Amino acid sequence: MPATPSTILVVEDDAIVRMLIVDVLQELEFSVLEADGSERALELLEDKSQHIDLLMTDVGLPGMDGRALASKARELRDRLPILFASGYAENLDVAEGMAVIGKPFSIEQLRSKVTSMLTA
Repeated sequence: MPATPSTILVVEDDAIVRMLIVDVLQELEFSVLEADGSERALELLEDKSQHIDLLMTDVGLPGMDGRALASKARELRDRLPILFASGYAENLDVAEGMAVIGKPFSIEQLRSKVTSMLTA
């Protein structure tokens, strides 16, 4: 792990799931920003003073879903790696620099996926 922890923006509308993901990522020594939906996530992504190394988003968000959020995120930060979390992972096609982790996932699966994306 680098001396300065990588910053991950977690977007999840379910407060309990978001809290668990944030807690695990912090235990893995990542810096974490959190958003309860696309609107807040876009505010953070638009703030160029805010360093973000990876966007982790639920696919099934109310309003603007995770796929639309990813598209907007790439407009704002064109090389931002994006990790989709979904209970329907097998149904997702993703572009370069994007990946999917199926819900539910283990701590080890999350660590492995995030680490591989940040070092790619």
